Amino acid sequence: MSTAGPNAGIGLTTISRTVASLAVEVVHTLERVVAGEGRVRTARGNAWEAVCADRARADQRAELDRLVAELAATRAAARDRHAARTPQPVS
Repeated sequence: MSTAGPNAGIGLTTISRTVASLAVEVVHTLERVVAGEGRVRTARGNAWEAVCADRARADQRAELDRLVAELAATRAAARDRHAARTPQPVS
């Protein structure tokens, strides 16, 4: 004889999944209402934003590399000018 009732399959995990699913649905509906149908985030939109962010970071890295190279060249030139002006000791 089994003591399991008609709702034996409903457990804490089932309730949690149901609540999470409903929460996602509510958030999605609110986003559509507040942001508008054309501004709802999509996988394609997220991917494009990631591509743009990667490009922006690459541009910033390239600019930083250019600045570091420029500073190194300026420092080397100043060191060479200083060495040219300083008399070398005779051994």
